[in-house]
Amino acid sequence: MEMKKSRKIILTVIGIIIAVYTLFPFYLVVMNTFKNANNIVADPVGFGGVSVSQLMANLSAVVNNSNFNFWYAFGTSAVITVLSLVLLALFGGMAAWVICRNKTKWSTVIYMTFIASMIIPFQVVMLPLISTFRDVGQFVGLSLLQSIPGIVFAYCGFGGAMTVFILTGFIKGIPYELEEAAAIDGCSPEGTFFRIIFPLLAPVITTVTILNGMWIWNDYLLPSLMLGQNGKVKTLPVAVQAFVGSYVKQWDLILTAALLAIIPMVIIFLVAQKQIMNGMVEGAIK
Repeated sequence: MEMKKSRKIILTVIGIIIAVYTLFPFYLVVMNTFKNANNIVADPVGFGGVSVSQLMANLSAVVNNSNFNFWYAFGTSAVITVLSLVLLALFGGMAAWVICRNKTKWSTVIYMTFIASMIIPFQVVMLPLISTFRDVGQFVGLSLLQSIPGIVFAYCGFGGAMTVFILTGFIKGIPYELEEAAAIDGCSPEGTFFRIIFPLLAPVITTVTILNGMWIWNDYLLPSLMLGQNGKVKTLPVAVQAFVGSYVKQWDLILTAALLAIIPMVIIFLVAQKQIMNGMVEGAIK
């Protein structure tokens, strides 16, 4: 009994230490947005100089700054994220369903290809990716670089593997008798998917969408490579990096810009964390 109690105390202490270590950078960002540059340098960790009026001044200075162009970058990130998530959910669900229901060697090969692609680091393929997109764009007469359709296409490729992997595990647990009954009633394969399978995927699609959404919204490397840091199309992470380059010593503005970039995903995660866990649990049960 004493051993279990001591173990519980030790695990609790370790959990608290990990939580503090993880949340400390976020605390620094939030706390220092309430200060001016001088107070941040003088007391970056404490509450000295904290003021709500200073926060409002920092927010106004960042949002209205022409070098940052917050609303344009926010809109660009939102469009790219939403389009990518919709396409990933739709085509990922279709691919997972076909892979599960067609027991052939080719379906197994395709599924294993999806799985294998998950272990390839992005840094290995990023330079060939850019050159390939440039060559293909020139061949078809479209601009795949420095354009929203091009980066959405790339996100669908990189996020498709995990999406198919998770959805495939869930679809395997859906009774095949449901699809047989739909076929007997005269439902086409497309109708079976959209009327029977896709609604049943709602919990796990919610989980996959949130996980992919946080990755796409916060991603910096792929947008910086495909869109360029000096191009007209900029996501929030790229815009924040360019803003930091313009205001190297003004930490009040830099940290406020960083806070504006991460707040949307924090809010979505806090609101939808129950759905994330429910989707994972239902997927495990399936």
